[in-house]
Amino acid sequence: MSEDKAQAAALPRTEAPLKKTLDNAHVEEAYARWAPIYDLVFAAVMRPGRKAVATAANRLKGSILDVGVGTGLELPMFDRHLHLVGVDLSEPMLRRARRRVGAKSLHHVAGLVLMDAMHLGFPDDSFDAVVVPYVLTVVPSPASCLDEWLRVVKKGGEIILVNHIGAETGLMALLEAWLGRHSASLGWRPEFPWSVIGDWIAAHPQVALAERRALAPFGIFTLARIVKL
Repeated sequence: MSEDKAQAAALPRTEAPLKKTLDNAHVEEAYARWAPIYDLVFAAVMRPGRKAVATAANRLKGSILDVGVGTGLELPMFDRHLHLVGVDLSEPMLRRARRRVGAKSLHHVAGLVLMDAMHLGFPDDSFDAVVVPYVLTVVPSPASCLDEWLRVVKKGGEIILVNHIGAETGLMALLEAWLGRHSASLGWRPEFPWSVIGDWIAAHPQVALAERRALAPFGIFTLARIVKL
């Protein structure tokens, strides 16, 4: 273990950078409202991130857990050699995902299950990768979720994230601060510093950051691949 990781591991767990707290009730209520129009509003702007997540997973073999599968927009992007299971907290979103699976004959999707991302009903070391598109800004405790995703991924497997990373300065930072006051009604947290992910990695010697890069459009979203050593 490096000296930096050893020092980080000794520190108490905090999530102080997150100024607003969401709970599952807020998320479920918000996404029940979003479900009928989610694809129309978010499909185009979030497509590059979903494609990046799927492309990273398509390099792998075996079983993939899609956390926060939502309406299943990324499911057709995964290669058919993979064995996919999707989970989400919102039943209205899952109903749309199930219709998509049927309409597009996505036979590589083994199941779509109502489940909390912080409390997964799978044994340890169940999946070769966990893909997580646009979820960390939605969950009440990102660090607890990362712990849980690490638990269910096999040694040598990956946690593949795409997420909005908040701006530190400038007009965008001001806009995110304003939006942050409405986190509960939006169903996500606009202010989200990289340190939430970076500090978690530093505190876990059994993981390593394999890749981090900004994505289109305009670098709003970031892809991160975390390997379980």
